[in-house]
Amino acid sequence: MPSLAVNIAPQHPTGLALKNPVITASGTFGYGTEYASIYDVSCLGAIAAKAVTLEPRRGNAMPRIEEVPGGMLNAIGLQNVGVEALIREKAPLWATWDVPVIANVAGASLEEYVTIAEMLDGVPGIAALELNISCPNVAHGLDFGTDPTMAGAVTEAVSERSSLPLIVKLTPNVTDMRPVATAVADAGAHALAIMNTLSGLAIDIEQKRPALATGTGGLSGPAVRSIALRFVYTVAPLVDIPIVGIGGIGTTEDALMFLMAGATAVQVGTANFYNHRAPLEIIAGLEAYCAKEGLASIQEIIGAALPQKAELSTA
Repeated sequence: MPSLAVNIAPQHPTGLALKNPVITASGTFGYGTEYASIYDVSCLGAIAAKAVTLEPRRGNAMPRIEEVPGGMLNAIGLQNVGVEALIREKAPLWATWDVPVIANVAGASLEEYVTIAEMLDGVPGIAALELNISCPNVAHGLDFGTDPTMAGAVTEAVSERSSLPLIVKLTPNVTDMRPVATAVADAGAHALAIMNTLSGLAIDIEQKRPALATGTGGLSGPAVRSIALRFVYTVAPLVDIPIVGIGGIGTTEDALMFLMAGATAVQVGTANFYNHRAPLEIIAGLEAYCAKEGLASIQEIIGAALPQKAELSTA
């Protein structure tokens, strides 16, 4: 059978080996326990758990989800149990699972990011950190992610204090993602996650006010796929660390496009809400594609559509 195995942190001493390149995206799969009763989560490449903050958060006021054409807007506001409860209640269960769980870390300051990272370091059940410097749904959620200097500083600070593989999740809410991406890669990130949600708005025409209590929210789903794909395609040639592609991925074809654009793995997010078996279907689809194409490994198509590789493949 073709191999779907990938490593999304090859420059880390222990790496982050996945049995396949399909990860469930933070904020769309809870803590994994919510889906573990529906199917065997060990079939997944990895799980990115919902964001964790230093203190528990109740999240934003309702309403905080709105369906829109081609996707959804959300302004959950990082509702979570807090890092101490996560270590005490969630991580011990994750340690029994045969699938890596990635802790998504959100902070309001550099010091908070570092503190959370230090608290999670060495905790059984946590395979890696995903640094969330790109949430548009909380005050100051984009402060780090839109400035290359700040993005690099928080990445460097966390990488120096944590022994875990470090993935940094980038925002599309910038004029040009490339300076932020290269700054983060140079500062010690082992992988980039591209991308978080786009800031958007919906209006309730009956109430004559924004549909979300916070006004704006993060746009996700198929509507953002082409934008996310462009970011992956433009950043991939500039960095020598893996990219995890995120944005509107719900089918095997979607995942293949991101892999060919330069992503080593993909995250499935909004699709979990309307097709909870989407990650499993994508895994099966990738295996079938490799078999049909006569590929020994999924890695043979990573970056296949990038200019240099595309020229070589047609030469």
